[in-house]
Amino acid sequence: MPISISGIETMGRVVVPIMVENVYDVMNVKMNKSPAGSVRSISIPDALVDTGATTLCLPTRFIQQLGLVSFGSRSSMSSQGRRIARIYGPVRLTIQDRLCNIDVVEVPDEVPTLVGQVPLGLLDFVVDPPGRRLIGNPAHGGEQMLEMY
Repeated sequence: MPISISGIETMGRVVVPIMVENVYDVMNVKMNKSPAGSVRSISIPDALVDTGATTLCLPTRFIQQLGLVSFGSRSSMSSQGRRIARIYGPVRLTIQDRLCNIDVVEVPDEVPTLVGQVPLGLLDFVVDPPGRRLIGNPAHGGEQMLEMY
């Protein structure tokens, strides 16, 4: 039976906690150019897993908090039609102790953080709709693996 929040059905809705870090800050700390603890990061407790989205989408306020730099734009399609989306990054994304580096697409502040197909593939997760959770890819024994073919 679907759960309804403010009239919105949430059957199969998967939300996960994520950590997003500015990769440039991470690298500066690793190269001893910045002190430990200077990495700008955000913990987001309720990122929406959206297999209809291509990549990681962050609201403007999070992009600003992370100090990300835009390096271009690209056409995008959403439920609200075609628009130009700004691309930022890169960031280090961590979900369930798995991490990857990825660029970010900016979405308006009223849109939730979206975790799309590319980060799911890089982290080797699949969606378990009945369990409303992410699980390690069963084809890889649940362990994170990069496919190289």
